[in-house]
Amino acid sequence: MVWKDRRVLVTGGASFIGSALVDALVERGAKVRVADNLSSGELENIERHVREGSVKFLEGDLLRQDFAKQAVRDCEVVFHLAADHGGRGYIDLHQAACATNLTLDGVVFLACREAKVGKVVYASSGCVYPNHLQTDPSKTVYLTEDQVGPPYDADKMYGWAKLMAEMTLRAYYHDWGMKSVSCRLFTVYGERGHENHAVIAMIARAYLKQDPFVVWGDGHQIRNWTHVSDIVSGMLLAAEKIDDATAINLGTTERTRVIDAVDEVLRYTGHHAKIELHPEMPTGPMNRVADNSLAKRLLGWEPTIMFREGLRRTIDWYFATKKPPEVSLAVDSMLTERSLTAGR
Repeated sequence: MVWKDRRVLVTGGASFIGSALVDALVERGAKVRVADNLSSGELENIERHVREGSVKFLEGDLLRQDFAKQAVRDCEVVFHLAADHGGRGYIDLHQAACATNLTLDGVVFLACREAKVGKVVYASSGCVYPNHLQTDPSKTVYLTEDQVGPPYDADKMYGWAKLMAEMTLRAYYHDWGMKSVSCRLFTVYGERGHENHAVIAMIARAYLKQDPFVVWGDGHQIRNWTHVSDIVSGMLLAAEKIDDATAINLGTTERTRVIDAVDEVLRYTGHHAKIELHPEMPTGPMNRVADNSLAKRLLGWEPTIMFREGLRRTIDWYFATKKPPEVSLAVDSMLTERSLTAGR
């Protein structure tokens, strides 16, 4: 697929991952449109592109059919990243809000079909995987795409909505021929990330020199934190090479304990603090790591940024761009909310 002059929509394109994808598409010469309600995205993430005329920005609610139809009109490829989402605290504590994704995805997919969009690239999640496979951190487990099947056991309402969207796209392909691919994203971190996710929250606590240093869970949870640049390159390759609604993992196979990530954050930032564990707080699965062999085989993709390198880059960005008052407010609210203004 040649991206130059290709008409592309990115829903949620002002967000953390979405704006990184927009950067990559603009760099490749695509004609990019962004649809975002700015509930968690920030216009400043794409402001330069909008100002230079390489991105057209539409602000609105994709739950509204008329806006969804306007957003997808005349587009050749739609990257659908918009969702009601947040970190583990948000997913656990806002089930009704996450359930709106069932409607959001349905509205967007139907609009794409009616507009005869050539390809839909869907941002799915590791949350579609059965919970019972992810309970024991002492086991070396890599989740493979074929493990998502009966009996389904997705992670909270957020995971169920992602699973239903994948199944909808498969039905659209088999019944109506609409091309698509579902990218199962695993634990994304990096520049422009929010404090509602673990890595940025750790960095924020170090920035504030928090002591004791609060960590949710017992610290033994295992994740495969994947840098946003690797996620973007995988999504672009998926758009180029997969048509048949296949779901594919995008995630590193590095297995990192939360407590080890905390230790590295403290070491790199030079912050010395007592670690205070809070096992009563939302922690999610204890052992979530992707098998990415299918992505290697079908896309020729594998992550290029090891966690320690990506973490240091993210810390450098955070410390260079943030101010103490906004970080203090973010740490207090973002782990359970979508934005700084939520609940106010």
